[in-house]
Amino acid sequence: MEHEKRASVELMHERYEYWENVPKPGLFIDGKPAITQIDKGMIGDYMLITVRDPLAAYGKDPAELIAERLDQPVLAGKSGMFTTYTGFYKGARISVCSGGSGSPEVELALNDFMEYTDCSTFIRVGSAGGVSEKAEIGDCIISSGVFREDGTSKAYIGHGFPAYCHYEVVTAMIQAARRLGKAHKLGVTACMDSDFVGNGRPSVGGYMQPWNIEKLGTYNRAGILCTDRESSIVMTMCNLFGRRGGAVFHITDNIITGGKFKEGSGTDDATELVLEGIALLHEMDMQKAAAGETLWNPDLVQGR
Repeated sequence: MEHEKRASVELMHERYEYWENVPKPGLFIDGKPAITQIDKGMIGDYMLITVRDPLAAYGKDPAELIAERLDQPVLAGKSGMFTTYTGFYKGARISVCSGGSGSPEVELALNDFMEYTDCSTFIRVGSAGGVSEKAEIGDCIISSGVFREDGTSKAYIGHGFPAYCHYEVVTAMIQAARRLGKAHKLGVTACMDSDFVGNGRPSVGGYMQPWNIEKLGTYNRAGILCTDRESSIVMTMCNLFGRRGGAVFHITDNIITGGKFKEGSGTDDATELVLEGIALLHEMDMQKAAAGETLWNPDLVQGR
């Protein structure tokens, strides 16, 4: 994907005294991006971002598991950190990447995908903790935007920058949930680096500080539905670099309501929903292309 050239960014290069020492086009091993080891030509138009999460009870590498649901799946990249498969679902060419959890690790994969491929859409799918009475165990949560409390996205741009989910992704996911009859909610996700005290939960020996104990109440009063550790960097990088971002979660516990943890609760539903949502998004993209439009709107369905 051709990156937009901005004079203001070029100015940063001029002011950056080490610019000439930066490896260009980046770090490579055996002709492939070092971090993901992807074959650049094998990456699809749509990317699912997963983490190797025992709470989701995948039973195997989530990229491999989701790839089994695709037609003609092929291994597109495998490194010590990330595994990526590509296949087709109802005509949509989809890649799915698995790796470790947290925004700092996901950033590494996103940088490779955005720097070296034409992938247009990145969707985080996985487990989340409920922080609202509306988020029931097993529910699918379609994120409308992300409250950024992580440090990784702040390194890119201040926290005042919006981490919204692209309206086309949100629309497709809602439509998919309705078609499939999946229990779902739409709302804001909070994302942070710390899964314990930074998420309002006690750490070792019950350790907490006064500023930790207000976290969950703050989220709940603000109407935030769930929390995770990856969505902030996905939306921030998508919005900065001209991609579409989105997130679909499944709720495995809810500390606000006392809903007990149940591993894998909603995993299959969220996976089915996001794949069907991408198929619908692919239809929307074809409607845009046929009409010569860059943004989807409902009139395109009727061809008006």
